[in-house]
Amino acid sequence: MEQQIPLSNEAVALNPEQDAARDDATHQIAPDLAYRRLAIANVIFYGLPGAGDRQWVLIDAGVMGTTGLIVSAAAQRFGENARPAAIVMTHGHFDHVGALEELSERWDAPVYAHPLEMPYLNGSAAYTPPDPGVGGMMALLSPLYPRGPVNVGHRLQALADDGSVPFMPGWQWIHTPGHTPGHVSLWREADRAIIAGDAFITTAQESAYAVATQRPEMHGPPMYFTPNWQEARDSVQRLAALQPQLVITGHGPAMHGPEVSQALLQLAQNFDAVAVPDHGKYVDNPVTAASGTAYVPTDS
Repeated sequence: MEQQIPLSNEAVALNPEQDAARDDATHQIAPDLAYRRLAIANVIFYGLPGAGDRQWVLIDAGVMGTTGLIVSAAAQRFGENARPAAIVMTHGHFDHVGALEELSERWDAPVYAHPLEMPYLNGSAAYTPPDPGVGGMMALLSPLYPRGPVNVGHRLQALADDGSVPFMPGWQWIHTPGHTPGHVSLWREADRAIIAGDAFITTAQESAYAVATQRPEMHGPPMYFTPNWQEARDSVQRLAALQPQLVITGHGPAMHGPEVSQALLQLAQNFDAVAVPDHGKYVDNPVTAASGTAYVPTDS
């Protein structure tokens, strides 16, 4: 099974000279949009440089141990001691919530998520076990990854039913389940930009080599942490229909241009052959649905 859709280096939305010059180590890909790769995941900063206190938004919160790096990048981008107006979560997996409790406390910032994702952010539920049998070194290590919930319940708020994203005018959230029950992606029609979380990604996250090299390719959600492939397919098809020109994902480099839209369409049209593993305990037995967790299997 072919599990990738390669993209040329020209599709990567980065200017190496600009990136090298940035003191905050972020990649700015639009005037108000930047991201920083921390270990295996990306954190995203929305807001104009120098915006100041409560004038920007953090999307996702990286892996454990990255609090200082996120705070430093934010201070250099937005101003010393500049706190976000909010933290918006695409979902609650360990590599997206590692610094969430510390950051929300430090900044006294509200945390927004889809209602179906709240159990994994308020300490009341753990995700289904990973599937190490899908192939790849990162998958083999997946039983070691944390899947217990964090607890920011006292700051947690539901995203609005009308699809608006707090403190991000012009953006809409789109429910994109499959990787998790309450996974969301963010969409801005003005420049056809998607913040995709892990609905799809731009690296082969199962491969330690691909994670290290960040070779650009259009890829389905991380296989070892995706318990509902039918919903994942529907979500990719929903995003592909938007014909994005700029994408930032939870893993891999950001990309822009017509080639990106075409590659995402190829992924959507060939999802079962390209993204779904040949074997795995969730391939034919999904354990989550749009209504939330159906059941939590044991690790045995």
